[in-house]
Amino acid sequence: MPLAIVVSGSMPVQRWETAPGETNAVGPRLSFDGAKRFTSENPFLFVTAFGTQLTALESFVGWVDADINVQTKKQRFGNVNPTAQRRLGYQAMIGAKQIAEYVALKRLGYEVSFKYGAIILEQVICNEAPTADSACKVLEPGNVIDAVNTKPTPTLDVLLEVMKGAQLNSVVTLTIHDLNSDANKSRRDVKVRLIPSPGDPSRAIIGFVPADTRTVEVPFEVDIDTDSIGGPSAGLAFTLSLLDELTPGALAGNVKVATTGTIDEDGNVGAIGALHQKAVAVKASGAKVFLVPAAQTEAEIADAKAVAGKSFAVVPVKNLDEALKALQKYGGGLKQ
Repeated sequence: MPLAIVVSGSMPVQRWETAPGETNAVGPRLSFDGAKRFTSENPFLFVTAFGTQLTALESFVGWVDADINVQTKKQRFGNVNPTAQRRLGYQAMIGAKQIAEYVALKRLGYEVSFKYGAIILEQVICNEAPTADSACKVLEPGNVIDAVNTKPTPTLDVLLEVMKGAQLNSVVTLTIHDLNSDANKSRRDVKVRLIPSPGDPSRAIIGFVPADTRTVEVPFEVDIDTDSIGGPSAGLAFTLSLLDELTPGALAGNVKVATTGTIDEDGNVGAIGALHQKAVAVKASGAKVFLVPAAQTEAEIADAKAVAGKSFAVVPVKNLDEALKALQKYGGGLKQ
């Protein structure tokens, strides 16, 4: 079947790519103030995938390249504004760095704790019969909730207290502003009808999934320079790199190790997007081991192994413990 550029009216359909990105060493991006550092000569690599808007010609090229996934605006962003999606991506990267610091330093025996941050909407929820004033109709990802019925809600724990006893189907006034904008200029009031919680139909909720905006309190200053890279998929790489740089020896052992996967506060490794494209980038980097989330589908892991061939080993891991154990095979692992 011949390929064609789909046209709506006089304007071509907007399309985006997910293409192989690059690998980046985490170690040189780390800095510490107040801690002894063991600079690694074999730093872990985190992996990116490129995702840019395409011209019509680039879309055609992408369609015939098996390593590039071409999507329409709807397929890529759903109902989320692309600008808001980028802002959420940067917020997700901030969250990934904070959680990595928490997990790594806690593993090393430091006193660490989380502090709640602003209430940023990552996703809005529709019930079966949304009304015009349901959250999914009047709110959107990237909104920040400042108050409920004029009561300030600077953090999620405060919001939960304010919402205690709220009645199903009642209407609340939310004061919101837009993420990464001038809060004073974008601040406004919207009315939202409360819906039943999916997990507890007797409890009234606004109807959103919050972004993780917690910050970690640690005994010394840590910084991870990520430029303008967004998303949470480098969480495992950051965690391993922090462990590597804060302990003697080479955590990665004697091989070049790339890794991808989110990390949660309990050390669990979560699934990521664009595994195929990241596997292509790892192959180009010359890495010999690629730690990936065991939470990916069997088909995705099989595909990554097909990309790897005999060039590198694809090692699925469920959590930090499994990642550290896997590294022992290559002469690495945690030495304290």
